[in-house]
This record gives sequence, structure tokens and C-alpha cells, in this order.
Amino acid sequence: MSELVSTASPTLVRGRRGDHTPSWVIDGLLGTAVALGLALIIATSEGGTRPPDFLAYVFAFGFGALLLLRRRMPRTVLVLSVLGMFAYYALDYPPVGVAIPIVAALFSTTEAGLMVWSVGVSIVVFAVSMFYRVLDGGEAIGFLLGYESVSNIALFAAAIALGYGVRARRTQAIQQAEIMKLTEAQLAREAELQVQRERERLSRDLHDIVGHSMSVISLQAGVASEAICSDDRAASEALDRIRTTSTRSLGELRSMVRILRSPTDHQETRRVQSLAAVQDLVDAAKGAGIEVDVAINIDSSDLSDTVDVAAYRVLQEAITNIVRHAGATHAQVKADIHEGQLFLVITDNGRGSTVDDRPSGYGIAGMTERARLLGGSLTARSIVHDGFTVEAIIPARLP
Repeated sequence: MSELVSTASPTLVRGRRGDHTPSWVIDGLLGTAVALGLALIIATSEGGTRPPDFLAYVFAFGFGALLLLRRRMPRTVLVLSVLGMFAYYALDYPPVGVAIPIVAALFSTTEAGLMVWSVGVSIVVFAVSMFYRVLDGGEAIGFLLGYESVSNIALFAAAIALGYGVRARRTQAIQQAEIMKLTEAQLAREAELQVQRERERLSRDLHDIVGHSMSVISLQAGVASEAICSDDRAASEALDRIRTTSTRSLGELRSMVRILRSPTDHQETRRVQSLAAVQDLVDAAKGAGIEVDVAINIDSSDLSDTVDVAAYRVLQEAITNIVRHAGATHAQVKADIHEGQLFLVITDNGRGSTVDDRPSGYGIAGMTERARLLGGSLTARSIVHDGFTVEAIIPARLP
């Protein structure tokens, strides 16, 4: 950023929005003002051994014409202005002061970021002027130091300060534009990260759907295999469950793939299962020989869509773990909302295993991360007298 500040040219901002005046018009008006001002001073000034003639006014309009180049060659304009002023006085024309002919050039040089040149030239001009004024001896030293020097220094300082102020404001505008550009880029990156996070959540959903469905299909396939020839009705029911589960899973997978292919199509999200589909999970568990008591005292409308889907996935993962690893015969599901928080508890009477004894892909870690991303928490622990509990606390509605 410092390099940008130190090398910024006035031409960089000529095309800014809201800047409707071409630079050459501004330079032309400034040059005209300087030329007319000097011509008026020459016409009304007294002194010098040579009366004002055509050449004197050529000097005046020359100083003004130089300002048309002030943006492209500020140093050259300043040097030529100083040399022109010295030449004017060398011809002994009526005095016009030493500040007026070069004040606009000093302003332009400072505006271009050449502060050293502006200050250095001011010092040189002031020193040379005072030297020759004292050498001529036409005016008292007190007058020169107390009046003439103060007025010249004030004009030099005003021109430099004004040029510095204009440059500072222009540099600030460039910096603000750069900051805005960086801010927009940062917002775009954050939006991309948000999309990526959402797609990661959807990938977890894909894992949950496949993991749960394949577990149920595997169990039912085993039941069907054992029941063939000995219990055709049980085999038929198991095959029906396999067909139902696989069909439903394929439908969910298609919905999720459509979401992943079109991340901006949020209308597809509601096609993913929610707590309203808890009975499907219960039926699947019962098909595996596990009785499930359900006490869900909420409605899907009480939850944000994302929370609803996440709650279903936590419940699905917990029941899948029970079916796969717990060796349980009974499970209980409770869900309620209290003070804006969804409380979801799943318990079973299976082996009192540790969390690590019940792996399932993302498993407990996946459920915990899902709850954390929504501003909640999840704990999983063994019950003292056998069994296992998964408890999730998630804000019911996201801000």
C-alpha cells in the first residue's frame, strides 16, 4: 500500500466516478488565471529600468502556458518557471514578486508527490531573491525581512500545503477504493467458504443416508437369507423392507446430488428427510428386532430447516449405531423444545460401551460436529447399568 501511495499519479483518479471535469480544462483555467494575474501586475507595477512591453506580457502568458504540462512534467514546469522568473528580472522589467510566477508550479509539484523539489526550489528562490534585493540596497533590511520575506514564505507555504492536501485526499480516495476492492474480495471468499461448508454438510448427509440404509438392507438381507424355505412370509417381508429402504435412499441420494450440482437451488433442501420421518427409522429398527419408544413433542415447523435436517441425521446415526453395535433390544427417543433449545435424547439398553467402541464412519464425531456447526453441543456416554445415551442440544431456530 505504501508503494501505491508514494507513486500515485494524479492521472490515476481523473476518471473517478463523480469527476466530470476533464483535467485539461482545470489546467487551462489555472494557467489563464496565472497569466491574467501576472499581466495585470505587470501593467500596474512600477519600478525597473525597462517599461513593460510585448515581451513582458509574453513572459506572463508563458508562465500560464507552462501549467498545461503540470501533470505530465511537474518538475520541468517548476524549473522552467523559476528560470523564466530569473530571466524576467534579468531584463529589469517591473517587479511582479518572486512567489506569484511559481506558486502554481510549486502546488503542482507537491501535488505530484515531489515535496523535496517544492521545498528545495522555494528555499533557492527565496535565498537568491533576498541576496539580490539586499545587494541592490534600494530597500531597508527591516522591510525586506519583516514584510517581503514573510509574504513570500507565506505564499510558498500555502502553495505547498495546498498541493499536499489535494494529494493526500486523492491518495486517501485511492486507498479507500483499494480497501473496498479487498473487502469485496474478502466477502466473496467468505461466501465461497460458506458454500463449501454447506456442501460439506450435504456430504455428511450423503454418508448418513448411505450408512443407515446399507445397514438396514444388510440386516434385512440376512433375515431373508435365513428365512428362505423355512419362513417364506418373513423372507417376503424382509425383501419388501429392502426394496422400500433402497428406493427411499435412492430418492434422497438423487435430491442430494441435485443440491451438490446446483448449490444455489435451496428449494431442494426440504426433500431431505427431517424429524417428520422418524417413523421410518423406528420401523427399520423394529425390523432388526429393536423396540423403539418415541416421545417427540415438537412439530417440524418449530425448527429451522437446517436444524430439522440435522436433528434427523443425529437420530439416524444414533439408531444406526444401536442397530450395528449395541446388541440392544430396546431404545427410547425423546425430543422437546425448552427455552428455544431443541433437546434430543436417544438411549438404549445395549452394552455400556465407550464412544470409541461404537464407530460408524463419521459416527459420534460427525454428530458432534454437526451440532457444533449449528451452535449446539452433543454428548455421548455409557450408562452405569448398561446402555448408552446420546444427547444433543441445538438452537431450535437459527438467527
